[in-house]
Amino acid sequence: MEGFSEELVSALKEVVSHSNWQCVGHKERFKAPCTKFYSEDGEHLVLIHTRGTFYAMDSACPHEGGPLEQGDIEELCDGRLALNCPWHDFEFCLDDGSSSSGLQNQVYEVKVCEGKVYIQTQNALSLTPWKKTPPKQPGGCTGDTGNKQVIDDECSLTYWASKILCTPDAEEKAKLTHRVQEMWNAGKITEIGHKEPPEHPSRMENLTIVQPGQIKRGKGGTLTSRIALLHSLANIEQWAIDLSWDIIARFATFQLQSGERLPREFFSDFVKVAGDEAKHYCLLEKRLVELGSHFGALPVHDGLWQSAEDTAHDLLGRLAIVHMVHEARGLDVHPQMLQRFLAQGDKGSAQVLEVIYTDEITHVAAGLKWFTYICNMEQRDCLSTFHQMVPLHFRGYLKPPFNTEGRKSAGMTEEWYLPLVKPS
Repeated sequence: MEGFSEELVSALKEVVSHSNWQCVGHKERFKAPCTKFYSEDGEHLVLIHTRGTFYAMDSACPHEGGPLEQGDIEELCDGRLALNCPWHDFEFCLDDGSSSSGLQNQVYEVKVCEGKVYIQTQNALSLTPWKKTPPKQPGGCTGDTGNKQVIDDECSLTYWASKILCTPDAEEKAKLTHRVQEMWNAGKITEIGHKEPPEHPSRMENLTIVQPGQIKRGKGGTLTSRIALLHSLANIEQWAIDLSWDIIARFATFQLQSGERLPREFFSDFVKVAGDEAKHYCLLEKRLVELGSHFGALPVHDGLWQSAEDTAHDLLGRLAIVHMVHEARGLDVHPQMLQRFLAQGDKGSAQVLEVIYTDEITHVAAGLKWFTYICNMEQRDCLSTFHQMVPLHFRGYLKPPFNTEGRKSAGMTEEWYLPLVKPS
């Protein structure tokens, strides 16, 4: 360690060379507060560097495996330093891994010798995921690895998409969505992956789910009615989060007729959509609390997921129904709903609705963008394909009134939807 006698340094080097210490690099290499190290046995570590001192602990939160390397360092009331889990905000003291939650994380001794950082563990450590040894083939062959590094699950977008779909609590789902969006935008998630999504998203056990026709939304003329409307919208946004991640995970390996995969921009667009929907849910939940209620206080329905099931194997159908029919319908009902809240002097709720409306225009535009992209790449006529696709997955006709200006802002001119209206 720096500042120590040469005899002590020499003795430490001797100990390191004959014990379970791993040199992970020169201390100047670790400028970031947290650095993840992959262990060959799968028990990965996070090296923490703060206030001139190094610490190390298991990188997976002992609660539900949250990535501690993405957490923040904070000083506790007693002056001790802790690392917070980004998923559920559990804190783990850097010196001993203890937590006020009662959880305990494994910590590892760290030493700095002649400018190099050593972690006491018997397992070799790497800044990149370890390559998995392929199973031996008949005849003793190991198979062709193609020199392609195996990507750890946590590096793929579809891993996180599936994780969010399996998160039952709506608030946690929204928080995790924002975290994954930040990681994707920052380049911390680099691979799309191919993690299969669940057939149905998870929901809290205390959430009362009924048939769509049993939901009483009200008309916004009373406080109770406005709460019911906001609660219904919050439920829609919860499903919208899931629909966004489902399209990412379910169609990650989609191929055009030419054999080409979807460009990275497709996934970036729907990560943004997911982030917007999570923002909308949080705004609505906050407003419900301000009005004396909360999400889950009223029954909800899962009717929107029927569209996901109906289009599980049809990307064009998914884009057409979810984004160009359902979300476009959301634009149609906005003006009247906004007026209901303003008529009652509920400016707080009206402001939330305006934020949602502005974002939803971009969501309709995203659906239209990728619907036309696929049609053009496969030399299909966009309009006729849409007019054929909607009746396959949507019951009945599209019904006016239409928010012509809102739809036009999203790129949907009347030629897209008027032919799907019931003939007079």
